[in-house]
Amino acid sequence: MDSETTVLPELEQAFARVNGAPFAQLPEDLYIPPDALQVFLELFEGPLDLLLYLIRRQNVDIINIPIAQITEQYITYINMMRELDLELAAEYLVMAALLAEIKSRMLLPRPPEAEDEDEDPRATLIRRLQEYEMIKYAAEDIDRMARLERDIFLTDVDITTLNPEIILPDIELKEMLLAFQQVLKRVEQLSHHQITKEPLSVRERMATILANLKGEDSLLFSQLFTRKEGRHGVVVSFLAILELSKERLIDIIQSEPFAELRVCSAGNTQTG
Repeated sequence: MDSETTVLPELEQAFARVNGAPFAQLPEDLYIPPDALQVFLELFEGPLDLLLYLIRRQNVDIINIPIAQITEQYITYINMMRELDLELAAEYLVMAALLAEIKSRMLLPRPPEAEDEDEDPRATLIRRLQEYEMIKYAAEDIDRMARLERDIFLTDVDITTLNPEIILPDIELKEMLLAFQQVLKRVEQLSHHQITKEPLSVRERMATILANLKGEDSLLFSQLFTRKEGRHGVVVSFLAILELSKERLIDIIQSEPFAELRVCSAGNTQTG
C-alpha cells in the first residue's frame, strides 16, 4: 500500500461547533492572543492507543503500516505535548524510539539472501497493535452493555416469613408528666408578647368631651365614657378632663366630699 494516503472527507472532524453548526476552518477575522490557552482534545490511554488513532485517521491497513508517515505524525504529537508543557510519560518516548528504530532498519539495505530469513521489523509492532485493537473493541462493547446485571445487581429478600417482635418502651406516668412539663417550658420561651396600640386616645376624648358640653350646662363624669370601655375608658376620660382643666377649657366640680365629679365649660360653673 502506498505510504501517501489521504484522509477521507467523511473522516474529517470539525474542531468546534457554534449553535450546532460545525466549523472546519478558523474564521478569517478571529483574533487569538499570543498567550491564549491551547487545548488538545484528543485523549489517549497510551502510545499504542495513539498509534491506533493515527492509523484509523489515515485509513491505513494495520498489516501494512507506513512507518515513515506514522512516525512523523507521532513525533508531531510528542512535540505538541512539549509545547503545551505537558509531562510526557516514559512509554510515549519509548514508543518514539521504537518507531525510529523500525524506520532506520527499513531504510538500511539488507543482503538479498537475508531478505527471506529476517523478520519484518514492523511485525512485532503490528502484533501488539492487533492485540490492543481487539482488547479496545472488547472494552468498548462491554462499555455499551447495560449496567444492570453487569455493575448493578438487583436483590430480592422474602420477608413474609419474618415476624419481628416490636418491644414498646416501659415508661411511667411520672416520666411522661416531666417530659410534658419540659415541652411547656420550651413553648413559653418561644412565645412572643405582642404590644398593640391602645384604641382609646386622650386627645380624642378631650375633643369628644368639648363637643358633648356644647348645649349642655354640665356632665357627670360617668357620662364621659361607656361601660363597654371598662377601666381604660375611665382612665382616659379622667386624664382628658385633667388636661382640659389645665388648659382652662373646663371646670371640674364636686358638690360634696366623695360625690361624683361633674364637668362644665369654663365660666359656666354651677353647683348642683
